[in-house]
Amino acid sequence: MDEFKIINNYLYPLSKNNQSSKKLNDDVFFDKKKNVVISIDTYNEGIHFINFKFPDLVIKKIIRSSISDLICKGVKPIYYFLSFSGYKNSLTHNNLKKIKKSLSKEQKKYKIKLSGGDTTSSEVLSFTVASLGFSKKIIERNKTKLGDDIYITGNIGDSYIGLKILKNKIKNLNKKNQKYFINKYFQPIIPYGFTEILQKYANSSIDISDGLIDDLLKLINKQNYHFKIFTDKIPVSKNFDYYIKENNLKKESYLFNGDDYQVMFTAQKKNRSKILKKSRLLNQKLTIIGEITGKTSANLLVNKNKILKIRKFKGYSHKF
Repeated sequence: MDEFKIINNYLYPLSKNNQSSKKLNDDVFFDKKKNVVISIDTYNEGIHFINFKFPDLVIKKIIRSSISDLICKGVKPIYYFLSFSGYKNSLTHNNLKKIKKSLSKEQKKYKIKLSGGDTTSSEVLSFTVASLGFSKKIIERNKTKLGDDIYITGNIGDSYIGLKILKNKIKNLNKKNQKYFINKYFQPIIPYGFTEILQKYANSSIDISDGLIDDLLKLINKQNYHFKIFTDKIPVSKNFDYYIKENNLKKESYLFNGDDYQVMFTAQKKNRSKILKKSRLLNQKLTIIGEITGKTSANLLVNKNKILKIRKFKGYSHKF
């Protein structure tokens, strides 16, 4: 059974009388009367991060992926709550010093404040982060409009290459490029300053965590719309492009695996020039990769006029 069946069959019925839960079909809890926005995520060793060899980097990835849930809703996080459980060799004095130093840097970078949490002893190393912000509205899923442009901030795919390097599945890279991709895995550049543009122009939005295709399907999962995506439009870094071409690899095999933590949103075509202009003023890379299509069409992934099978490019889902 996957995580979505568990949510839909067992947890959603418990939330029916709570409008703020967004039917458990969005990234956040949103209390419209109190303007409170909350997200919560759990990260386990061996699943969300390979090991705890670099505690200072693991905690940065955890914090950034957590606040990304709020940012993609057009909300800046203000407070976070951190709980963790672990075993003796994981939560050593040296590791905790490194975690404290990294958290201090993340707090300054994203203007967030630690506000509570919990600690327990466990045989499994696990972190849970709740992020909280305030807003009069959020950019929800399932609010796309026919003909909307589909946008992505930043670049896609670097993190996946970094993960493969850490798993020793890629060995033909020099130290400089290895460092670049590993850094993108642990420290994704989340579009923190992009919330105002989302609030003003976006119809629907999500962050890319489980994979571009999977997250796009979640974005429109309750609507009878479809999408058309062009793989050559998906933004990648110069390092990514060089690695793919140098090794004669298929670009699309590295684009849909998740852990990118970029914002994917839709907006009306009439606002295209304004959105792109404002993103340039923010020095935020922004790319249109496709559009929302009608009820009678199908989801299409196009690579140089060739239709690719979408099912081959599914991202990550927890199985129980």
